[in-house]
Amino acid sequence: MNKVYPIDVTSGYPRGASPLPSAPVESENVISVQRVVRAMRRRASLMAAVFVLAFAAVAIHAFQLKPAYTATARVIVNTRDQNVVDIGAVLSGMPANSSMLDTEAEILRSRTLIEKVVKRLDLANSPEFNWNLAPPSDWDVRVGQIKSFVKGLLPFGSASAAAPPPPAPGSPEAIEAERAILDGIIDSVRGRIYVNRLGPTYIIEINATSGSPKMASALSNTLAEVYLDNQLETKFEATKRAQEWLNERLAVLRDELREAESKVEAHRASTGLLRTGDVTLTEQTIRDINAELTQAQSEYAGKSARLRNMNEQMRANRGIDTIAEAQSSGAIANLRAAQTALSARKADVTRRYDVRHPEYQKVMAEEADNMRQIEAELRRIASSLEQEVLISRERVNSLQTSLNRAKGELAGNNRAGVEQAALERDAQATRTLFDEFNNRFKETGELEGITDADAVIDSYAPVPTGPSFPNTRLNLMLGFMLGLALAGFAAVIMELLDNYMSSPEDVEQVSGVPFIGQIPLLPAAGNFTKAKVKPAEYLIEKPHSGFAEAYRHLRASIMFADIDKAAKTVAVVSSLPSEGKTSMTFCLGRMAAMSGTKTIVVDGDIRLRQLTEVSGVKAEAGLLEYLFGEARLADAIQTDDPTGLHILPLTDRMHTPRDVFGSRAFDALLSMLQQTYDLIIIDTGPILLMAETRVITSKVDQVVVATRWRKTHRGTLRETMKILRDFHANVAGVVLTFVDLRKRSHHAYTSANYKAYAKYYHDK
Repeated sequence: MNKVYPIDVTSGYPRGASPLPSAPVESENVISVQRVVRAMRRRASLMAAVFVLAFAAVAIHAFQLKPAYTATARVIVNTRDQNVVDIGAVLSGMPANSSMLDTEAEILRSRTLIEKVVKRLDLANSPEFNWNLAPPSDWDVRVGQIKSFVKGLLPFGSASAAAPPPPAPGSPEAIEAERAILDGIIDSVRGRIYVNRLGPTYIIEINATSGSPKMASALSNTLAEVYLDNQLETKFEATKRAQEWLNERLAVLRDELREAESKVEAHRASTGLLRTGDVTLTEQTIRDINAELTQAQSEYAGKSARLRNMNEQMRANRGIDTIAEAQSSGAIANLRAAQTALSARKADVTRRYDVRHPEYQKVMAEEADNMRQIEAELRRIASSLEQEVLISRERVNSLQTSLNRAKGELAGNNRAGVEQAALERDAQATRTLFDEFNNRFKETGELEGITDADAVIDSYAPVPTGPSFPNTRLNLMLGFMLGLALAGFAAVIMELLDNYMSSPEDVEQVSGVPFIGQIPLLPAAGNFTKAKVKPAEYLIEKPHSGFAEAYRHLRASIMFADIDKAAKTVAVVSSLPSEGKTSMTFCLGRMAAMSGTKTIVVDGDIRLRQLTEVSGVKAEAGLLEYLFGEARLADAIQTDDPTGLHILPLTDRMHTPRDVFGSRAFDALLSMLQQTYDLIIIDTGPILLMAETRVITSKVDQVVVATRWRKTHRGTLRETMKILRDFHANVAGVVLTFVDLRKRSHHAYTSANYKAYAKYYHDK
């Protein structure tokens, strides 16, 4: 049963007339939900294919991956300070900061520790890590077979070169090869180990991955143990190096201290900076001389004062009682006692005798002699006191000279003391440094046996019970998302590359003329059946089908394209071949004839004669014969029996080089046909390929452009319209041909869907 293909026709408007208000045309550059949905529906098959391929590729890859197991051990980094006796540079604990933990995490993945793990677990003999021991995979076997086959085909393939002999054991080449293998194993193990800090804590996780659960657990636990052992070894080595260095440094400092102290004593002896307690001998001498000088100066001042007083009293004759030295003299005291006795005798003699009495004279003589003795004693005392003053002055001068000499020596000692102090400071600094290093040496020796690691193993890695890789569910989800993304990307790319005419909006926007109709795709052509339905026969068999209705709309649009002048001559053109131009011309002529319009179709494609072939007429004379005067018009015109349509065919003759359609004969033919027929439809050749078509378009009333749906490019239609404008053709509009109504809604807005039209039209 044949399907009914409805048609939604947009009629051309009479020139100068305005259409009724309609819904606004959706702009080409505006992205809306409807346009996105239509784009997805258009590219549904492509998107489905891309999605299935991407998802299938990911799924196949996921299911072919070899399972891997991950074991996790935990290490707690000890951050307490271990300055037992302030030897922080050797055995101090780690600082509690993130940088330290990051550093320790990198140390756990260092090549040194990984190499120790490799040697402890003997991974050099494990095929999982030593690729030289691993059996070749199926892919490697196939590649090797292909290589062998290709070598066998080559002329020199059979003559295989002898393999070089292996290097001798212990040779540099052998050592280098072994090292290269070991480096490869280390790199392989490092790629299986992941170290990370657990949040903001001081716990470091060691994750090891392997194809064997036991090997994964062994890798993780062994690395943790090697890490702790390495810390202990590092501290032991640091302690040993510190002791050795301290011992060597102590020997050097001991010699330096001995030399510095010797320099101090030698300089002190050479400069006389001998000391008694806290002061030097010179300072002690100056102190003693200064004390004696002060005492001597005091004695000299006292004696000088006494001498001056005695001399003044003696010169003033103030009596012996005013002289202090006379009061303290025993001889003066005796003479004064004798003077007192003589005074008593003198008084008694004076009373008893006369002054001329010998006794009186005797007493007076004794008194005078006593006074002379007193004066002589005073002179002796004064002379003795003067000698004491002279002696005191000499002593003061002597002490002052000694003091000045000692001060000179002290100034020299002070100048020498500057260098002495520098030597003593150097000696003291050397002594302090020696004592410090000596204490450190003893502390290091005491702490050598109490060194602890800066980390402890929090938990050993158990043997994993399930694989950690691959995560099939996650991979399938990623494959699903990747498939969707690639499908969407492919759809976007195809939409961006889509340059075909798909909708009335595209037609009017590109061509600048009205869209006057669309010709639906027939069932046989759409379903790719072996028996193809001819459009002209289908039009007669199904007069009430959507296909027939499309031509009724097209005929009405052409006839009323210009309201001022009825279109009698119409040329149907196309840009390129195979756009349905000829079938549309013949069907349009049949529909016009069936509608009661006296119609003739003219085959103007002088190269291919497609209209003549489609109509099936057998003509001995045609258009060219009439124009060349070789036949009459009545003999050239044929009649379509089912519809009464008249056909002016082309005979099978060689192409003429003459300008047929630009001749006066062709113009006369058009005038004659217009007098006889109501509608003349001319089938032309592709306008981009044939110059004759351009001449025809300039001579007819209206031109209808046939554009194949989803086959004709936008640029092609633009070029066609430019040619028509250059030849001043009156274009009635553009018709889309071979429109798949089922897919039409994917490319353009339509107010009714396929099912609604299918219910309305019926086959009769």
